[in-house]
Amino acid sequence: MPKVSSVVVPYAAYLRVYEPLAAFPEPERTHWARYARRPERPTYQDELRRSLADLLPTPPIPVPVHESGDAFVLEADGVVCVCPWRTRLRGWQALQELPEELPGPVLEAVLPEVVRRQATQDHERWLARNPDARPWIRTATWQVPVNWFVLVSDEERRYEKGTAEVPPMLRYRTPMVQARRRVARALRTLKDAMEEGPLIDGLVDIGRWLEEFHPRSLVELDYGGLVHTVPAGDLEGDHSAADVAEGIEALRRGDGAAAGAAYARLVERWRAVRDRRSAN
Repeated sequence: MPKVSSVVVPYAAYLRVYEPLAAFPEPERTHWARYARRPERPTYQDELRRSLADLLPTPPIPVPVHESGDAFVLEADGVVCVCPWRTRLRGWQALQELPEELPGPVLEAVLPEVVRRQATQDHERWLARNPDARPWIRTATWQVPVNWFVLVSDEERRYEKGTAEVPPMLRYRTPMVQARRRVARALRTLKDAMEEGPLIDGLVDIGRWLEEFHPRSLVELDYGGLVHTVPAGDLEGDHSAADVAEGIEALRRGDGAAAGAAYARLVERWRAVRDRRSAN
């Protein structure tokens, strides 16, 4: 498949859900079954390159005109699971968040108001026809949200150092039933230990999202392009999921000091990444 650019596009992490083929209605199930048999498939970097290329025309194209027919595919215990890109839907959702991410003049320079307004109207019309639509992928730039680490355990961590040609990789992958169980347990602990706030609200949101998928799905937390922002030694020693699990367990025991220490390790680890974001 042709590449839009050879430039590596970094700085985003991903939370993905892979559903078994049985979860998809026909004719979509047949489409994904055929797609999964392809010898070569595009990567997340290919998706990002395409999106950047759409911003080059005048006026820019903030959201693809047509929905992507691509997906990530994996096989687990003999079951083929698929994570559709749904780039158009995710583009609309990202567009809603841009005013919180960029100053007004910068936003206007990147995507003029008339372009954003048209995209919003297109989204509203599309939602009227697809009220139950949800993405299989969530994206976070310059960070991995703390509540994502709740879904996984350190034992599910996989790290590869990479080579001169291949970047390093850090990801977690867990069964859907485990992810849902961990969210429920963490919510019980957090609600008993603290007031309502962003952490609890974020977990509630993640829990509701996970309920939309087949119970035999797999959940994947992928550092994606964030591996380019962390020195190799620090990345190899990154056990953020373990720190989050330790902090929640300490709260359950009523040990505020241990919970604070675990949180402090997490904050210190991600401070350098946040500093780089500010520098840009």
